[in-house]
Amino acid sequence: MLSAAVVLAAAGAQHAFALTSNTNTSIFSPASTPSRSIYDISLFVLAITGGIFVVVGGLIVYAAWRFRQRPDDDGSEPPQIFGSNQIELSWTIIPVLTVVVLFLATARIIFAIQDAPKPASALEVTAIGHQFWWEFRYPALHITTANELHIPVGTDADPRPTYMKLTSADVIHSFWVPRLAGKIDLLPNRINELWMDAQTPGLYVGQCAQFCGVEHAKMLLRVYVDTPDQFAAWVKQQQQSGSQNPTAATGRHEFESQACMNCHTIAGTAAHGQFGPDLTHFASRKTLASGAADNTTQNLERWIADPDSIKQGSLMPSMHLTSEQVREITAYLNTLR
Repeated sequence: MLSAAVVLAAAGAQHAFALTSNTNTSIFSPASTPSRSIYDISLFVLAITGGIFVVVGGLIVYAAWRFRQRPDDDGSEPPQIFGSNQIELSWTIIPVLTVVVLFLATARIIFAIQDAPKPASALEVTAIGHQFWWEFRYPALHITTANELHIPVGTDADPRPTYMKLTSADVIHSFWVPRLAGKIDLLPNRINELWMDAQTPGLYVGQCAQFCGVEHAKMLLRVYVDTPDQFAAWVKQQQQSGSQNPTAATGRHEFESQACMNCHTIAGTAAHGQFGPDLTHFASRKTLASGAADNTTQNLERWIADPDSIKQGSLMPSMHLTSEQVREITAYLNTLR
């Protein structure tokens, strides 16, 4: 009976592991050094706690079977044992040793990640959490973007880690991209730091992991790990003023005539607001509303006309624009690449 239960538990754990390891938000498919260290310690903890579960569960099953009531029992109370130094020492020393081992192993991983030397080739990024979106600044590159973070891929021969400084503009947020790094909080008036060295190009998704208000669940983020050529091309594009098609001049005029310019920045225009995301290269992003919807013309029109229809509780207000104004502003924003 015990062996069958262990086999079933192991099969279930293997199935669950297979399901989680295939997702883009699983700690069981690490893609950088910090996440791989977290993965290793998680397996170590799972092995120890799994062993404890099997031993304790096995003893319970054995005791229930061995000392079950039998038909020929006379109903008398069995002999009682009062006190056992060996048992008391074992159930004190073994848990203490287990906790010490787990503590030391975890502390080693924490200090190894926190004390990792910063190479000269590292990319520096400042992340600022807002209700309910992300602002990313690249100080050395003079780039500001939102919700979609681009970083270069690194190799053992050419490491390109990304070192991030994180803070909040309002309440407590938490930056978490499971396959690249551990979770870290963004606190007002405080700078926290993390780093990651993604070694495989691709898209990695994450989100705010700290309840921060009504739309916490839709405060999503994307990390694009680019090849060196892709990252260089992205940097060159972002460093330019957003391409603005002259045919969208009416939409630009509408944008600058409304309260939009009080919250958003578009380089080369009169819009210099700091409350909302920088829209200079808005059309180059794959999503809008911090990942709540794909960046399509239809979704953008809905977002401008009525933000609550896509992200209820968003701090972006409805401007009560006419359908024609919404179409003109949408057409203008779609030129900002």
